[in-house]
Amino acid sequence: MARYHQLAGGGKQKFTAEEEKIKDAEEKAWLDGKAERHLLKLRSARNELLAETDYMALGDVTMSDAWKKYRQELRDITKTFKSMKDKNFKFPEKPTE
Repeated sequence: MARYHQLAGGGKQKFTAEEEKIKDAEEKAWLDGKAERHLLKLRSARNELLAETDYMALGDVTMSDAWKKYRQELRDITKTFKSMKDKNFKFPEKPTE
């Protein structure tokens, strides 16, 4: 029994055995890439937070130790977490100073 169908010729048609093999391979590739997608999403969010504070790293700005620590914690977050869905995940808090 075909697990997949496609719309063609005005109706629903079952996939051929070859089409099902291709679809299975595509789904496996998608599922196998899940961890990488989660890590990319985490890095993207982290990079946005770092970019918001890049001005503090300019030569004419004196960055406080609290901001240096915050930025380092952002850079190091992927050493501890691989996804924003990981247990106990949270971004470090921005300094108030």
